Amino acid sequence: MVPANGTTPGQDARFSYTQMDSAWNFINKIWNVSRYIMMNLDDDQAPAHMPDTSKFDLADKWIFAELNRTVASVTAKFDKFEFGEAGRDLYNFIWSEFADWYIEISKATLTGDDEAAKAEKRNNLVYVLDQILRLLHPIMPFVTEKLWLTMPHKGDSIVTAAYPVVHAEFADDEAVAEMTNVLDLIRAVRKIRNDVNAPLSTPIDVIISLNDNHLEDAFTSNREVLDRFLHTKTLEILPEGAEVKEAQKSASAVMAGATVYVPLANWSTLTRKLPGCRKPSRSWMVRLPALTRSWVTLGSLRTRQTP
Repeated sequence: MVPANGTTPGQDARFSYTQMDSAWNFINKIWNVSRYIMMNLDDDQAPAHMPDTSKFDLADKWIFAELNRTVASVTAKFDKFEFGEAGRDLYNFIWSEFADWYIEISKATLTGDDEAAKAEKRNNLVYVLDQILRLLHPIMPFVTEKLWLTMPHKGDSIVTAAYPVVHAEFADDEAVAEMTNVLDLIRAVRKIRNDVNAPLSTPIDVIISLNDNHLEDAFTSNREVLDRFLHTKTLEILPEGAEVKEAQKSASAVMAGATVYVPLANWSTLTRKLPGCRKPSRSWMVRLPALTRSWVTLGSLRTRQTP
């Protein structure tokens, strides 16, 4: 994986500890994701098999559509011997989509009380993980073999398992667009939290001013996901053209089709957090004279040692 990812075809790859660390972190991520999935499986979990797309929720539709896209892209690049680009596509899908989002969203179902929904989610997780390991195997053979044999499987080795193919029934551009809007909203609110130094544990009021009314259905139908990731006290969605009364006293962020506002009035946590932002500068001011003396002393020693 180290020489494959980020290497231009036809060029020798120099040994790099930075790339080794990056590959190690990626392998560790795959290992932890696999362990999390296997920890949540029943003892009688069936091996990976084609899922029932009629029971998909939005997150399922999205991740299977993205899996389809990744299979097509990686296969095409392997055929052209573009191993670096193929590795990059796999990295982005596994880390940025499957691990960061789908796994986190699935936790709400796996910790819920609906046993039928939990069973479907487990099947979907096993299927996507199985396909990921098969895609990765040509450039990461040993880890993928170990994980594949540990999870529910059919066959003696991943080496003889069928290579993933594109399934037309997984394609869903509408679901991908809807999920993209939901994730953009989550990122916008997180940016606001970061800007005002507010922890994710602090419940907040969120106002969404729409520039495109088509987004309303995406946000209202995925309210449970938004509440989980945004940790909201209230979530208000205003139609296009509606006045935002709290706009002047709010932190805001712009996303495609909407502007997101988080009112700061009466937000006591913000008042408590802001003074902490000045502490590092005070600490440096106290240490600066000592650091200056050290630099002067070091400069004197170097001057004396110069022949």
